Amino acid sequence: MVSPLHIASYNIHKGLSQFNRRLTVHELRDRLGTLGTDIVFLQEVQGSHGLRASRFQHWPNRPQHEFLAGQVYTDFAYGKNCIYDTGHHGNAILSRYKILTWENEDISAHAFESRGMLHCEVEVPGIDVPVHCINVHLGLTERGRKRQLAMIVARVRTMVPDSAPLILAGDFNDWLVRTGRFFEDELGLVEVFETHHGKSARSYPSILPMFQLDRIYVRRFSIQAAQVHTGNAWHRISDHAALTASLSPA
Repeated sequence: MVSPLHIASYNIHKGLSQFNRRLTVHELRDRLGTLGTDIVFLQEVQGSHGLRASRFQHWPNRPQHEFLAGQVYTDFAYGKNCIYDTGHHGNAILSRYKILTWENEDISAHAFESRGMLHCEVEVPGIDVPVHCINVHLGLTERGRKRQLAMIVARVRTMVPDSAPLILAGDFNDWLVRTGRFFEDELGLVEVFETHHGKSARSYPSILPMFQLDRIYVRRFSIQAAQVHTGNAWHRISDHAALTASLSPA
């Protein structure tokens, strides 16, 4: 019997507390270590930032995705999306298993908001074919998100075989909760919290989650468990709550 695949999706707010008052990336690494996940989808990962490195005493001397991977996640991929004078940030995937291929596709809807779609193929023990993992952080405007959703659908149809297991996770900024029906109709995806609990997870703001912005969509998996991680230990380290799920190959 194949062991369940444990995954997480988490917008880490560039390793800073709400309003950027405290450096939290060390606490983030500790909290991620408690989850026991195999693959982690991270958004708002700070690859580099010269000013913050000089401001915060214990700023890591490695990019955040490498620092967070530590000794737990042996493979990782980082998609540099937003580049500015002082550094850059983007999405990252951390994995206990081998990442066979990865590509970051620019899905920016306009010049004022840089967004990317990080697509990895991961070799998971017990699953005969690679697991396709796509990590996204969509834009703030509904018009821009519609364009980005179309680009996601186009990539999946082109790059992911219908028979392959697929995980699409991230921060969708979908305030009106319209994305799920679109992905179900276009790609046959289901959202893990809607399927397992009957509704999407409330994940933002982490101190008192009200909005269902973060999602995990899957295909060719059955859902064993899904959890939102809240409470004092979590809301102190990011403005989003972390989501986890346990998946079995369908």
